[in-house]
Amino acid sequence: MQESGDQYVSRGGLKLEAAIKAFDINCDGLICADFGCNIGGFTDCMLKFGAAKVYAVDTGYGTLAWTLRKDQRVVVMERTNALYAQCPEPVDLVVIDVAWTPQKLSVPAAGKWLKPGGMIISLLKPVFELAKLNPSKGGKPGPKSLAIEQSEEIRDQVCTQLATLGFAPRDAIASPIVGKGGNTEFLLLIPGPDSTQ
Repeated sequence: MQESGDQYVSRGGLKLEAAIKAFDINCDGLICADFGCNIGGFTDCMLKFGAAKVYAVDTGYGTLAWTLRKDQRVVVMERTNALYAQCPEPVDLVVIDVAWTPQKLSVPAAGKWLKPGGMIISLLKPVFELAKLNPSKGGKPGPKSLAIEQSEEIRDQVCTQLATLGFAPRDAIASPIVGKGGNTEFLLLIPGPDSTQ
């Protein structure tokens, strides 16, 4: 089991570690997917918590840390858009950190990868969701920083939106590490559509 003092390839690992502990997720032996893996902090975290395999999915190329790239438990899926990617095999857990892609698109895409009873942990960045929730702004990015109260309001709006799509979050925590601009971020625990609420 991963200890909190251990390091990850990026600070994203600390964010996911907090969620795994708060949501009491047992990763031992799980088949997982990491949507928007980038350097691989989430992937690294899942492996250190005992995941058997991680599909590391990202539209970019060459960003995944070398230590993960050479790990036989990691299946590298670069230049791949998670919204449209074919699922190689059903997985137990999908984690998401895709920033600009709204939760209403990324979470249902993740749901297509899940085994019955599978779960999703998604990193919600309110500053990126703001423009998506207010189409009148023409999809332009919102302000660089948001008040905590505004971030919480956006979190609640997104959770309501996801519930209407059949992906009602079961729990949510604030990330222990703030995002760029000092913005509060949240980690959502979302059961798959076939899970018992």
